Amino acid sequence: MKMLQQRFAGSDRAAILFLGLWLAFAPLSATAQQQPPPLPPPGQTLTPDQLDDLVAPIALYPDELLSQIMVAATYPLEVVEAYQWTQRNPNLSGPALTEAAQQQNWDPSVQALVVFPDVMKRLNDDVTWTTNLGNAFLAQQNDVMDAVQRMRQRAQQAGKLQSTPQLNVQTTNEGGQSYIDIEPADPDVIYVPVYDPVWIWGPPLWYPYPRWYWPPRTILGGGLYFGFGGGINIGLFFGSGWHGWGGWGWHPGWRDRRVIVNNRFIHEYNFNGRNIGNAHGTSVWSHDPEHRGGVPYANPGLRDRFRGNVRQNIAPRSIPEGVRNAPGQTFERFGNRNIPNNPPRQQQNRGAFGGMENGAAANTHAEHGMSSLGPARSAPQPRAAPPQQRSAPAPRPAPAPRAAPAPRSAPPGGGRRR
Repeated sequence: MKMLQQRFAGSDRAAILFLGLWLAFAPLSATAQQQPPPLPPPGQTLTPDQLDDLVAPIALYPDELLSQIMVAATYPLEVVEAYQWTQRNPNLSGPALTEAAQQQNWDPSVQALVVFPDVMKRLNDDVTWTTNLGNAFLAQQNDVMDAVQRMRQRAQQAGKLQSTPQLNVQTTNEGGQSYIDIEPADPDVIYVPVYDPVWIWGPPLWYPYPRWYWPPRTILGGGLYFGFGGGINIGLFFGSGWHGWGGWGWHPGWRDRRVIVNNRFIHEYNFNGRNIGNAHGTSVWSHDPEHRGGVPYANPGLRDRFRGNVRQNIAPRSIPEGVRNAPGQTFERFGNRNIPNNPPRQQQNRGAFGGMENGAAANTHAEHGMSSLGPARSAPQPRAAPPQQRSAPAPRPAPAPRAAPAPRSAPPGGGRRR
């Protein structure tokens, strides 16, 4: 009887072991059958879906700040330098902060970012995304600005973008096309929105959204999903000459898909505006490669386009890992995970009305970010070194010296022989 019990017990253990192995490997088999398509070739432009995910974290920012961020993202190394500089100078505030920033050799879009510490922290902490945004803006400026408007329209249609005590949202029509403008309700106090893109637009298709970052003094305006950082009184940083948010340095021209630079702002506050024209008018923004700092461009076309405008005597600066390893259009943020080539869009995965169903899920994302998407892949291994060259043949041994002949005996008389 004991032998039968042992036999059945052994059978149970074997069955349990088999079931466990089947459960463990069955998902892997299903996953193996759904391999992503091959990567797009280097330099391929991003699709509208990819751009939508890329701009989602900033699409609902005030127009002027949004424009400034897109411009500053084309100089990711200076963004990192500026953030580190603010961390080394925590006692600077008000006009002293902006005056000190004016002395730094950064692009004006980066210099003026120092008044938005929470924005600078986000751009620095997710520098791979910042670099990708800048690369996309350089290569596909029109498409990036169209993506911002698409995301705003979807958010508005879902009832998740409307005027608040902090921001005014209004729709304008130009040339038969409607555009959504977002402006501060108070031109002197700027509130930076803090929101979860998943709640507004649904889960991403390409770029995992960054983890939630709630700055101090966050004002909640939409439950756990939408709020504002503490209001920033911009006039305190620029003194009595401040002309209000309407006189900020950058704003979008939605119809022409351009960023307009307010030259008066650049000159009046002594920013480094080398590539602007009339000091009292406006001009269309153009990229200044001198502030790129050696960060590679995303494709050969951009490299050739801006190569002739760079001084050859610029001292190279060290490039942070996230900036150096962000090849722009062909990689995701967070760990540089490869972006598969364009599969068919699945509408049910991105609905403006989709999102989190309860607060527990919101808390999970707030604490753990998007870690549920899986670990980031490690960086690619360096290529193997080329085969070693053949060693040179060993030198031949030197011949042994010949013995010197014995000296001849002197002639008789000791005289010199003639």
